[in-house]
Amino acid sequence: MRNDPELIALLLEAHDIETTHLPELLVSMRTGGKSNGSWSEHLLDDHEVLRALRTHRLQPDPPIPAATHINLCRRMLVTGASGFVGRSVVRSAAEKGLEVRAATRRAISDRPDGVDAVGGLELEPDTNWAAALKGISDVVHCAARVHVMRDLAANPLAEFRRVNTAACLELASQAAAAGVQRFVFISTIFVNGIETHGIAFRADDRVAPSSPYAVSKHEAEEGLRQIAASTGMEVVIVRPPLVYGPGVKGNFERLMQAVHRGIPLPLGAVTNQRSLVALDNLVNLILTCVYHPAAANQTFLVSDGEDLSTSELLRRTAQALGRTIRLLPLPTGAMRAVAKALGRGDLAQRLLGSQQVDISKTRSLLGWNPVVSVEEGLRPTAAHFLSDSKKTRS
Repeated sequence: MRNDPELIALLLEAHDIETTHLPELLVSMRTGGKSNGSWSEHLLDDHEVLRALRTHRLQPDPPIPAATHINLCRRMLVTGASGFVGRSVVRSAAEKGLEVRAATRRAISDRPDGVDAVGGLELEPDTNWAAALKGISDVVHCAARVHVMRDLAANPLAEFRRVNTAACLELASQAAAAGVQRFVFISTIFVNGIETHGIAFRADDRVAPSSPYAVSKHEAEEGLRQIAASTGMEVVIVRPPLVYGPGVKGNFERLMQAVHRGIPLPLGAVTNQRSLVALDNLVNLILTCVYHPAAANQTFLVSDGEDLSTSELLRRTAQALGRTIRLLPLPTGAMRAVAKALGRGDLAQRLLGSQQVDISKTRSLLGWNPVVSVEEGLRPTAAHFLSDSKKTRS
């Protein structure tokens, strides 16, 4: 029976098995009755059973809210599908046999087989999402105006609010009106705050956003909760810290460039602690949040489960790159003072300050654990960087 998805689907249908029992059933079918992992891992990995259930459109009778039953016959819309996170969400979901529609500003030519795509969609408050939302049950909203170290906009807060708040809430309103069941919003850990001092951020802490980017994301979270309360559409909020993985840009790429070039770095005395999240871990949690019944109307933090100092991160990055790193033990207080005098206090905070997150709620409520370690996340990140470097030189 375990290798016959057609038979599995017919048996479920014949015996009118409600979807609340599917997690245990799928784990049992895949492990011979001996569960050796969380049900979400088995559910998302069982390609054949997913396809069989989707083909036969099994639904509980009478209809029961998605918060208490898992409906595997779903189709998700991923916004920002050509971006760093969105592209990986689309690819991973397609590999697992899930039905995906990719929404992008420009047409994408390298989308996975079987992925529907809708291009020409700007994240603006007046965008009409009707075509993209048709037949969609779940939205994963990755598109955003991202944080940059030197923002050239005349009014950065207004610009962030226009894209990350107003446009997001318009999409969510249209999604709710179109019958979307769940809206997964990729926010930021900076909603919690900039820096921790011995106590890690928790998902349900009092928030303290300070940058225009973080303020816009927090206001979007608040608006989404109001939409959820008034429409019944479930909202799930994920707040990642720094995300790294193949193709990462920004500060992480600049650190890899410095390490790769053998530039001595004055960070040998840094003993801070920062949480990071590998792209694979973030994407795995996002997909879990799409389908897990306990994720409804919750906020989750995510990380690799291991916090590192900046100096230790650089050492491990150098190892992944096959380089020897030179770290100079300059006093951190002096570096903060110099950075502040040069107007780069924000950069100093990211390099010298601590920012830890507590993922115990994510682990306990969803049965979720990171699927890759820091080393396993750094290896493909470094390999992609080295490959790109060779292409650039040639």
